[in-house]
Amino acid sequence: MHWFGLLIGLLSFLIIGLFHPIVIKCEYYFTWRIWPVFLIGGLACCIASLFFAHPLLSGALGVLGFSMLWSIHELKEQDQRVQKGWFPANPNRTKR
Repeated sequence: MHWFGLLIGLLSFLIIGLFHPIVIKCEYYFTWRIWPVFLIGGLACCIASLFFAHPLLSGALGVLGFSMLWSIHELKEQDQRVQKGWFPANPNRTKR
């Protein structure tokens, strides 16, 4: 039996679930302009996944990389949700 599929599915679930609060906190403290950090991290993880022979590690890095790349889009969406009043704005940030 091969358990890698189930383990990668579980890792995907955990990584995606972890990135929801990360995006919210990053937008709150740093604004959506922190997106280059997610771009560099996502590309680095995707490229690193190509160099690992172990399928679980390679898959986990791939999922992590693409989750970081998707978070770039979510940062902009989170900014719009804050503007609509669905999430609290950082009171220490100057007005737009």
